[in-house]
Amino acid sequence: MKLDKRVAIITGAGSGMGRAMAQEFSENGATVVAVDVRADPVRETVERLGDGRSVAETADVSVRADVERVVARTLELFGRVDILCNNAGVLDDYTPALDTSDELWNRTMAINITGPFLFSRAVLTPMLAQKKGVIINTASISSFVAGGGGAAYTSSKHALLGFTRQLAFDYGKQGIRVNAICPGAIHTGMTGHLLTPEGRNPHVDEAVANTPAGRWGRPEEIAHMALFLASDDADFIHGAAFTVDGGWVLP
Repeated sequence: MKLDKRVAIITGAGSGMGRAMAQEFSENGATVVAVDVRADPVRETVERLGDGRSVAETADVSVRADVERVVARTLELFGRVDILCNNAGVLDDYTPALDTSDELWNRTMAINITGPFLFSRAVLTPMLAQKKGVIINTASISSFVAGGGGAAYTSSKHALLGFTRQLAFDYGKQGIRVNAICPGAIHTGMTGHLLTPEGRNPHVDEAVANTPAGRWGRPEEIAHMALFLASDDADFIHGAAFTVDGGWVLP
């Protein structure tokens, strides 16, 4: 099994892509520390895994004390951290800059970029001591182009890709691999409203229809990429951004 005896922290694991990653990693031998701000959904994720080793932790990724508690608890229980998936994120409902409140901007940035910074910083010390570790950031096609979100979301995802590359540059030679997955339109709890009549976004509908895939993606398709990047099969890959978007972003 590709991740046998490895310990993985996965944020946003209460649903969608995070839950799919937890399932994929568990099935491939990893012990998962599933993290979400919602207690019941993340407990349900671990119950679904049914592997007898994974645990659920409730935390706000934008709060330093929560982040450090989760990492300390992981080390206490398992003695190591091998993989971090910074997957938690929020949308901004495609809000343009003029209509973006301070609250919306700050919340989006706090979860989408401050959270990955706090968790990455917290796991780097144990990973460096092990001389090996993997960090996977869930970025977005909005890391490259406009239109996949509003002003705050697009800015946060551009920032996350830059952070990914800088981490790879700073720590790659010390055994830490850092890469990003950049999903397109994935059908999750966070995006499901866009498929309802009242939530329809003409730009998104047109973009999805015009992709080579011609459909929304599934969380499991992101999890497959995460498994590859977490495994030794990706040992030569540093600072890369993998678009898993059905062809939304084409050269």
